[in-house]
Amino acid sequence: MQIGAIVSDDRGAGGITTTATTTVIFADEEPHARPEQEPRTLKPRPSRSDAVFRAVSFSAGGVTVAIMLAVGLFLSLRAGSAMQVAGFDFLVEQKWSPETGEFGIAAVLFGTVTIAVIAMCVSVPLALGTSLLISEVLMGRLKQWSITLVDLMAAVPSVVFGLWGLFFLQESVIPVSRWISTYFGWIPFFAVTDQDGAALTDASAFTSSAFIAGIVVGLMVVPTQTSIMREAFMQAPAGEREAAFALGSTRWGMITAVVLPFGRGGIIGGTMLGLGRALGETIAVYMIISPIFAINWQALKTGGNSVSALIALRYGEASEFALSALMAAGLVLFLITLVINFAASSIVARSRSGAESEA
Repeated sequence: MQIGAIVSDDRGAGGITTTATTTVIFADEEPHARPEQEPRTLKPRPSRSDAVFRAVSFSAGGVTVAIMLAVGLFLSLRAGSAMQVAGFDFLVEQKWSPETGEFGIAAVLFGTVTIAVIAMCVSVPLALGTSLLISEVLMGRLKQWSITLVDLMAAVPSVVFGLWGLFFLQESVIPVSRWISTYFGWIPFFAVTDQDGAALTDASAFTSSAFIAGIVVGLMVVPTQTSIMREAFMQAPAGEREAAFALGSTRWGMITAVVLPFGRGGIIGGTMLGLGRALGETIAVYMIISPIFAINWQALKTGGNSVSALIALRYGEASEFALSALMAAGLVLFLITLVINFAASSIVARSRSGAESEA
């Protein structure tokens, strides 16, 4: 820093001279850098209501996780004695005779998956079509009544569906099963044969089958899937809908370009939720299916089983060791359901609604 002085003379009126001195401070060409200031940290002070809400939310989440872990731990402890005897054969053995030491869930697990797959083949197209009908076609009071009706169907007890399927639907499905077996019997899954390989056409060969149980379970999960898909479709942005129409798109073109990509997460979530319920459905399957302990590759033929129906069937008369075997079966079903739910969560997280809409 440099200091200089400027002297100036001013001759005023009357010949009087005035001298003024001005002090000027010159800054250096390269001033010293100022020390950097640390950024201020803002610490919000949440209100009492926010603190209560956060505490309740964390508590609810913690209790839910704790209950799930407790269920898994309980099943693991109760299934320990049966798993020690059966070992890995528990997953590949078809017979169910805990008293003789020959027991496994290969047959009932195959039946569970078969019924769930058939249920998804029935429920997903119906739920997708119904949700699109409600969200994109119906208007006014008819739309509101349809939403209410679908939501009420989700509250119908499973025993009602079981009775309906046993005394009404089964009689109507038998001709359909016979027709499928006649024209598509060259596919092993749709064939209905006896032990010698001869085709069966009697009505008794098509009753109490996995096909009928799958249809009933599929109709049970349709309302739940429809509600989830409908909510996702109705959240599609109105601006993108109108933009698709402005570009000359038809209604179906708008649905395929905007609504379906936006609701992809809802479609996957609803499907997986319905699959989880289909895997664990008990009463309806128990009332319709004719239990057998052998893998039945012919879905239209009488006979089948599921893990939940096995537990309901054998729980009342089970000994201590047989009860442990049933707990082991329940543990396997519990783990399968967890895997499906985690897989669904990861898929939904990667395909957020609206992430790839093209309108």
